[in-house]
Amino acid sequence: MDDVLDKLKTQKYSAYKDTNVDWLGKIPENWEAVSLGSLLELKSDKNHPDYDVLSVYREYGVILKGSRDDNHNATSLDTTNYKAVEPGYLVVNKMKAWQGSMGISSHKGIVSPAYITCKVTSDKINPEYLHLLLRCKLYISEYNRISYGVRVGQWDMHYEDFKKVPVLLPSKEEQTRIAQFLDDKCEKIDRAIAQKQKLIELLKERRQIIIQNAVTKGLNPVVKMKDSGVEWIGEVPEAWEVKRLASFGRFSKGGGFSKSDLTEKGISAILYGDIYTKYDFIIDKGVRNISNDTSKKSVKIDTGDLLFTGSGETIEDIGKCVVYRSEERAYAGGDVIIFKQNENDSLYLSYVLNTHNVKSEKAKTSKGEIIVHTYSSKLRNIYVPIPPMAEQELISEFIVFQSSKIDKAISFQENQIEKLKEYKSTLIDSAVRGRVKVN
Repeated sequence: MDDVLDKLKTQKYSAYKDTNVDWLGKIPENWEAVSLGSLLELKSDKNHPDYDVLSVYREYGVILKGSRDDNHNATSLDTTNYKAVEPGYLVVNKMKAWQGSMGISSHKGIVSPAYITCKVTSDKINPEYLHLLLRCKLYISEYNRISYGVRVGQWDMHYEDFKKVPVLLPSKEEQTRIAQFLDDKCEKIDRAIAQKQKLIELLKERRQIIIQNAVTKGLNPVVKMKDSGVEWIGEVPEAWEVKRLASFGRFSKGGGFSKSDLTEKGISAILYGDIYTKYDFIIDKGVRNISNDTSKKSVKIDTGDLLFTGSGETIEDIGKCVVYRSEERAYAGGDVIIFKQNENDSLYLSYVLNTHNVKSEKAKTSKGEIIVHTYSSKLRNIYVPIPPMAEQELISEFIVFQSSKIDKAISFQENQIEKLKEYKSTLIDSAVRGRVKVN
């Protein structure tokens, strides 16, 4: 796709002029720069029961008329102050504008008071072009500058500042041409990204199959099998055992610190949320730290301990397991369940306890809707296949080797996706700012 951008770079406007706005620089001579507020009418219509919205959740943005969320419905929420949105409205999350959280709505629905809602009233602007312009990376940098606050992720942008943002106006015909060009190119880029994301999911599924087969059938394809007596495990090699976790280890809970206790440097700290967002099967090095004073009132973990998430946002998250393999001193935060044992290879157990079938077993006993919980009293009753120790270690080595090849393939695809996203961003930025001319 680089050829598209290379071709565009040779298509320039005949003359440019200065906008006298430092961050905008120069624009094509026949373009205007007008204030955003001159194109909009601020709207704040509230309390619209006729919109028949059955669920309202700030993170979802515009909630569609008649939509429903599995865990929330309007009967338990006061939507009196929620704002009505019509198709074509500009909707801006004022606390996340600096991340580009805004756009022209395609829907009729409502949004929370955290949003600015505006009707596009000027006939000088094509809403599709405006949507692309306001979300380009240069403009996002400006929202960052004019937002206020001390907490990252919760900065606030006032409408009085937002409406002063200058909007670049080519002719209406040219706006339409730019929007159509970008719509076509972005659709192709998005399709390529989706294909790569699908390939990544297939690679991850292949890794899961390799692990599932290795930890239930072993590495010898002709070994004699026997019934394990556990439905999800099925048959296992004849020399293997099947044991309940509580029969060869003990559970305990982490605690003694929270996110507010984290420090830039210090002693390794493992948060339950990081187990399912920052680690895979193994923790070789912690990504968080606490002070030595905080560690004195916290729960220490040892090399070889298995760590489970006691809470999660989804059933898939709950009971995620990793093995702590670092020799560094480390401590487990609240909602981390610790399993200590020394009879078996901890890495092998980590692979077993993250298979799809074990995840299903953990999900059966989890509780909660918005936040899902599990407990050591439930995990202790999970049965796992146990080969002889030497075979456990061979299986772990095999999975590590196979996984490394798959991880490289996944990493390659992820890098390609990032390049496509950057290309898309550059393409949009170049077109809507007049850096290149779209014919």
